[in-house]
Amino acid sequence: MSLGHTFLGLLEASPRHGYDLKRAYDDLFGRSRPLPFGQVYATLSRLLKNGLVEVDAVEPGAGPERKRYAITDAGVTDVQAWLAQPEAPEPYLQSTLYTKVVLALLADRPAADVLDIQRAEHLRLMRELTRRKGAGDLADQLICDHALFHLEADLRWLELTAARLDQLAKEVRR
Repeated sequence: MSLGHTFLGLLEASPRHGYDLKRAYDDLFGRSRPLPFGQVYATLSRLLKNGLVEVDAVEPGAGPERKRYAITDAGVTDVQAWLAQPEAPEPYLQSTLYTKVVLALLADRPAADVLDIQRAEHLRLMRELTRRKGAGDLADQLICDHALFHLEADLRWLELTAARLDQLAKEVRR
């Protein structure tokens, strides 16, 4: 996810101070991994330098002056173009798990054990996400659903691969 574009989208709703921007980001997107303040101000500095935001107001504070940032017309155009651009699907064509299965087969190790260990880890994470989803608000539910659907697809792959281990072993050992 582009942090700069996310900030532009948040600023399009209303001008904000860096602290307010961080808080909005953490509430909406960073629940599991809050954004460091240094990253907030480095990103704002880059957006300011590129003409995508401007300082809307400077207010005195207990410490340094507080700057309020607003999106510029160029920033609106930039975030609009970003929102209209589809994200590339992320196919896992070079899977570490597939590599482990093949290497286990090549070494005459039990590849089914590799799949079983991974299945157990997927199920553990799915239980954790299901608990989080049940206790969360709509944003948590949607984020957890996204992750759960990906994990379900992985589980289907694990089952398919387990069913084809003998065939795969013959092919990789030729």
